[in-house]
Amino acid sequence: MATFLYKLGRLAFRRRHFVALLWVALLTLAGVGAASAPAAGSSSFSIPGVEAQKAFDLLEQRFPGSSADGATARVVFKAPDGEKMTDAANKAAVAKTVKELGDGSEVVSVTDPFTTDAVSRDGTVAYASVSYKVPAMELKDSSKEALEATAEKAEEAGLTVEMGGDALQAEPEQAAIGEIIGLAIAAVVLVLTLGSLVAAGLPLLTAIIGVGIGVSTITALASALDLGDSTATLALMIGLAVGIDYALFIVSRYRSELAEGRDREEAVGRAVGTAGSAVVFAGLTVVIALAGLAVVNVPMLTKMGLAAAGTVVVAVLIALTMIPALLGYAGRRIRPAGAKGRLRGRGRAKSGESESAGSESAEQAAKPNLGTRWASFVVRRPLAVLLLGVVGLGTIALPATKLELGLPDDGSQPTSTTQRRAYDLLSEGFGPGFNGPLMVVVDAEHSASPQDAATAVTDEVKDLKDVVTVTPARFNKAGDTAVITVIPDSKPSSTQTEDLVHAIRDAGTGVTADTDAKVLVTGTTAMNIDFSQKLTDALVPYLALVVGLAFLLLIVVFRSILVPLKAALGFLLSVLAALGAVVAVFQWGWLAGLIGVEETGPIMSMMPIFMVGVVFGLAMDYEVFLVTRMREAYVHGENPSQAIVTGFKYSARVVAAAAVIMIAVFSGFIGSSESMIKMIGFGLAIAVFFDAFIVRMAIVPAVLALLGKKAWWLPKWLDRALPNVDVEGEGLKAHADSKDTDPDEDRELVRV
Repeated sequence: MATFLYKLGRLAFRRRHFVALLWVALLTLAGVGAASAPAAGSSSFSIPGVEAQKAFDLLEQRFPGSSADGATARVVFKAPDGEKMTDAANKAAVAKTVKELGDGSEVVSVTDPFTTDAVSRDGTVAYASVSYKVPAMELKDSSKEALEATAEKAEEAGLTVEMGGDALQAEPEQAAIGEIIGLAIAAVVLVLTLGSLVAAGLPLLTAIIGVGIGVSTITALASALDLGDSTATLALMIGLAVGIDYALFIVSRYRSELAEGRDREEAVGRAVGTAGSAVVFAGLTVVIALAGLAVVNVPMLTKMGLAAAGTVVVAVLIALTMIPALLGYAGRRIRPAGAKGRLRGRGRAKSGESESAGSESAEQAAKPNLGTRWASFVVRRPLAVLLLGVVGLGTIALPATKLELGLPDDGSQPTSTTQRRAYDLLSEGFGPGFNGPLMVVVDAEHSASPQDAATAVTDEVKDLKDVVTVTPARFNKAGDTAVITVIPDSKPSSTQTEDLVHAIRDAGTGVTADTDAKVLVTGTTAMNIDFSQKLTDALVPYLALVVGLAFLLLIVVFRSILVPLKAALGFLLSVLAALGAVVAVFQWGWLAGLIGVEETGPIMSMMPIFMVGVVFGLAMDYEVFLVTRMREAYVHGENPSQAIVTGFKYSARVVAAAAVIMIAVFSGFIGSSESMIKMIGFGLAIAVFFDAFIVRMAIVPAVLALLGKKAWWLPKWLDRALPNVDVEGEGLKAHADSKDTDPDEDRELVRV
């Protein structure tokens, strides 16, 4: 592989005009496609196989036109101080609002609070329920705007009006400022690492082009493939981070090759042949982790994973082709590693200066840098470093043992949103469980007496703990299916409500045995509970698949059993520590004020499996980039301890810079007002910090130092069976030797 990529890099360098035009054309094509594609709403949400989804599907079949999974909204009214909602003026204002709410084109029905007993006992709070024909994620903006406009008119009458429900999902404030700060930090780190504005600009430019192609393609296909906004968000987050990192590794290796006295075309070829090989396999691990989300069998997650994986593939291809082309354009403006550029007090390079720059770089390279000194310390004290790292991360991971999973509801929104204020008003007037009603569906098609079956279910549910209200059964026209609404005593995201859902299902089993009627529990709260359980059940198979495939891939890369095993175990330690930090901040509220967490609660149910997928891929990036340089030194004759120091000498600074960049990019999303995006940004940023600086920079060299030559052991039969991908670039040495002895080959590579 190294030889193929070497030739690809040199070809891209020589044919830089064609390569640059090709990528600009692809970006333009994707941009035009995105601009001309039909607008797409958020993707539809379904969870195949779970009870709540089966109940929704049954209601669609038995109650045609009722839009069982349609969006709902609650318009909550509060009377002015000293007044009641039943006062004539207030009652008239509500009646007018209810009439206007029913005029929407997508509205199925609107309830009048005074005819449905939707007024609190003290008479100060009332609500009207609005049902829509389509799910919340497919609701038109015009319907949401009409809802808001109607509420504003009611406020003019003197009432306090707030709105909740899934029909009016909170529009998160974009974390644009945070993202800009993250990119600014990335730019500063790139300048400090690469020594010039030109060299620093290349990774940023190529990452933006790659993300532009990926996100534009997603936008262009959004309508056809039913892709939602979250799909593009994940692709943007991952594509930007890996795009910068992959380009950084190749540019950094290019500067190292220049420092060894090679001409620019040869340096590009060797950089792509060696660092490019690591980029390919690092990218493959990320793609495996993201595409593996399909195992969960949730269409939304599958689409998000595949779209982000496609963006990573684009980032890899750009790093292998466009970076060499841009290096050709940059010419002498990119200095060898160790040479001082204009930012450090040296002027523009003059003709004939390359040799002196190379000798200066060689002198700089001979001096021990921070990575060399740190690796030498770890090699001398491996056991102490290993224990300190493992115990430290293990301690941080302890809160993860108290992890509670759920999905955010309106109660987790910032207090500045109308959804949160409506949630609080309903809790105040009717109790916290009123925000999460449960729908009990009785399928009595095969029952001898559907009425008796529904009565039996009602009686069973009334006797359960944590139940406040059970409404009478409502039958369909055929009389074979009934819907019963249950109001819990606890808020929707509480463990008590989850226990109640399971208790109703357990009670339904007995009813089924007695009456042959099936009992299903659904509703938004039940759907969230089932979704969380499905993700929890899928975590172990997903982890086994992703880690197993990546383990096999790393065996091929490192030609070792213990190195990939150590890499996987280190990842598990870092992701558990990151989950522990997420629990401490978002569930327990530790230091929550520092990142603007207004409401603590259960951790988003997607978080564990999401972090496993994304963090595993990124963690293997650092493993590949750091350890391949160690193996390269070992293969070229250094002893195991010296190979560790050499690997850190050339890679530690770049890996640290890449990690800081990725942390900065992810931290930019912490500024979002949406708790889910804030949690994802924090979780990924802290996970990268733990994995890059503690696991890869401390635990990995400590383990390798303790293992010595055993770290690179591979059974002979397996060594013969595995393909030789030559990540270390050993084939490049033979290729160079063959060029030296073959004048025809040499003439072929000369630029004309």
